[in-house]
Amino acid sequence: MIQFSVNGEAVAHTGDPEEPLLWVLRDSLGLTGTKFGCGAGLCGACTVHVDGAARRACVTPVKTVEGQAVTTIEGLGAQGLHPVQQAWIAEDVAQCGYCQAGQIMAAVDLLRQVPNPSDADIERLQTNLCRCGTYTRVRKAIFRAAAAQGRTPATEGES
Repeated sequence: MIQFSVNGEAVAHTGDPEEPLLWVLRDSLGLTGTKFGCGAGLCGACTVHVDGAARRACVTPVKTVEGQAVTTIEGLGAQGLHPVQQAWIAEDVAQCGYCQAGQIMAAVDLLRQVPNPSDADIERLQTNLCRCGTYTRVRKAIFRAAAAQGRTPATEGES
């Protein structure tokens, strides 16, 4: 049995320890905000946080989260919208919306790593793919969220 928490709730997984975390979240726990995209950890639609750090759930065997805390998009805004979620709405980032949960989770982790990101930081750390091409709005939302959290976003060329 693999024990961990999801969005603050204890979970005990008794199935295959090699099963990807994505399918445990979606199929066993009914948390469908985390999306399946490529299945190879490349697109980022499945991004969740494991002990606060972004992780691609489609390539994360559930056994590797034993004893850890997993946060999905559903848990991110459980106490009210996170500043990144608020910025996403304000900047009207979503177009089709499919990749947005993963984009938001990646952006939260980016701001955890680099509270005052530059354009170069965003290009380096925000590696999720968006078929609709809303990258300009994603960047604006990240800068807005940094400012909302009391950080002044760097200008292009600064790090």
